[in-house]
Amino acid sequence: MPLVAVVMGSKSDTESVQPTLDILTQLGIDYEVSVISAHRTPEKARQFGLEARSRGIEIIIAAAGAAAHLPGVLASWTTLPVIGVPLASSELKGVDALYSIVQMPAGIPVATMAVGSAGAKNAAHLAAEILGLKYDKIRQAVEKHRSDLQGEGK
Repeated sequence: MPLVAVVMGSKSDTESVQPTLDILTQLGIDYEVSVISAHRTPEKARQFGLEARSRGIEIIIAAAGAAAHLPGVLASWTTLPVIGVPLASSELKGVDALYSIVQMPAGIPVATMAVGSAGAKNAAHLAAEILGLKYDKIRQAVEKHRSDLQGEGK
């Protein structure tokens, strides 16, 4: 059963989201991937948010560009942690998406990552750290990854 749902606003975002999927795979975390547009398929976004917990999802990573309402819309329909990944898919190179995701109203938080591949990777790392509070195997994978990073600096 997947613990993490990775949701993107458009199928064209697949390449931008791939670093997230790579890290989740590397850390041994089961995930599912969905394409849901907050604007074109708002009912699908609502249903996804309402049903995620009952399907065993514990964290949602939502990636979107331009207006980037997807992370906030999903957060409005669930109390699961939502991690937003702003994508550089417009003329504004992701700044618009970053502002849209980070400026959530009080009470509906979205953890917001950096624009680009570092943000996509860090979304998976943050999800792993959160899951590591509950799952020893994931915590150990995160600790090993961190240890490996220290070895790269030598």
